[in-house]
Amino acid sequence: MRSASSTYKFAQGLEKTFQLLGKTTNEAAVTVLVPALDSAHQVIQDGALRALLGRRSQVGHRAVLMHLHTAGPSWRDIIEANRGRVMTYTLRGAVLGADPQLCINACRAILWLREYDLVPTLLAALEDDTNPRAKLAAETLLALADRLFEDLASSPSDYVDRRDPQMVRQRFAGSLEASVRRFGQHERTEVMNAFLLLTHRENVTLKQVLQDPHHGVFLTLVDGLLHNPHAGVIQLLLSFLDDPHAPSAAISVLSRRNDFHFIRALLRKVAHGITPVMARNLKRVESFAWLRDDPAALGQLDDAAQHALVPLTVAAGIPRLKVFRIIEYLIRDGKPAGRISAAQALAHFTGVEADLLVMHALADPDPRVQAAVLTQIRQRGTPGALPHLIEMADSPHECVRQAARESLSEFSIDRYLAAFDQLDEDVRRTTGKLVKKINPHAAAVLAKELRIRSRPRRLRALAIAGTMELFAQLEEALIELLGDDDHLVRGEAARALAHCPTSTARRALLEALSDRSVSVQEAAERSLAALERAGVEDRPDAGEPGP
Repeated sequence: MRSASSTYKFAQGLEKTFQLLGKTTNEAAVTVLVPALDSAHQVIQDGALRALLGRRSQVGHRAVLMHLHTAGPSWRDIIEANRGRVMTYTLRGAVLGADPQLCINACRAILWLREYDLVPTLLAALEDDTNPRAKLAAETLLALADRLFEDLASSPSDYVDRRDPQMVRQRFAGSLEASVRRFGQHERTEVMNAFLLLTHRENVTLKQVLQDPHHGVFLTLVDGLLHNPHAGVIQLLLSFLDDPHAPSAAISVLSRRNDFHFIRALLRKVAHGITPVMARNLKRVESFAWLRDDPAALGQLDDAAQHALVPLTVAAGIPRLKVFRIIEYLIRDGKPAGRISAAQALAHFTGVEADLLVMHALADPDPRVQAAVLTQIRQRGTPGALPHLIEMADSPHECVRQAARESLSEFSIDRYLAAFDQLDEDVRRTTGKLVKKINPHAAAVLAKELRIRSRPRRLRALAIAGTMELFAQLEEALIELLGDDDHLVRGEAARALAHCPTSTARRALLEALSDRSVSVQEAAERSLAALERAGVEDRPDAGEPGP
């Protein structure tokens, strides 16, 4: 057996030999390297392959290409590693040549190496009606377009060893555009599909075809937009929604397409928001093929898709009854986000059925659905709307409380303060309690009123606070008023503190017993008696340190 040392020396010698054969100008080296491609030893095959790829020999490159279909996986890695030195001229000749296996191998290598410069060659091969491998060339062209689409979606760091794919796209699409115009001669749908994959909506040829139903390639192009499942074609079709002058044919295809990939992409686009241009184009869509069947099929859509479905159908030119049926299905059987979106859209519909649907949504287990319809019930004249809104103002869910407050906006603290003097006592109390419930910041508003340097304003604020039963929340401001310059204000503050059952209020009242005004002293004494009956002693409040 060969020792490790001798094996290492052999490998070194073999590597040096292949390096020499790859660099020498003597063409006889090729006659040595080509047979080595058939060696039983993989290391010799790989060494010969690297050496041949490093030489500018058409004979050597052709030999590599002839072995490609029988080569192991290591060959692909080696060929891709020598991307910049590979045999473009040999590949071109093989695609256009008569050898079938050589053509097959060349097409495979073109895809491996992303040889976009060979697009004209592939087009020449597929447009030749006498070429028995025209279909192979067409399939390779389409697959190459797909590779470029992948490159376009990658980041610059992913194609550091390649050219800018945007530049490549321009040339590739230009060649395809010319072949599309010759479509009547070759009728290769692969060319059309590759064109749709790489072009953009502003392409002159694309728009000319879409605007002319009598154009020779109109039906083929529309069929590609209608049925091709590739993400690139779907992106192209959806981009017409952003076109202020979208061709009618494109809008028609949008309405007729019903495959899942398209539906998902359409709803994802709508979920990002409907622009004015999109809204105008959607209004031209009177139906979507995928919405013509039983609405129960909408149950297959996920949560986000159901949510986007509602603004899509509302914006489109679909008959309102059809839209209402979709909303009805979603509210009754939709997923959470779909029910929320449908509940919001109910505001666009009136009538008995819509009112019944609102009542159904009010009982939805999701508080966001309840909140969405809560703001609608007063405008609809729903029986018991006001009591229900008042009840919902105490909901444990903030979104429901907020919706109830918005619906009862006329019961604001500011409006109550402005109208207080014109109300009789009973209305003051009932309305005051309602305003207190609906306006969580009412106590803060009154606290500001109590600090205004106007005796009538302060006294009025004290009266309003009593009517609204807010003295406990205004304890700090009331204690401050015990030091007011006006004895009437001090007296009212002392009386109000009887409703603040804390030791802090008791101590403040004890100090008020020494007030210079007898009426204030008497008010403080009566409030202390009330606190004593309530069981308030001179002990620390919660949060204060003990003795």
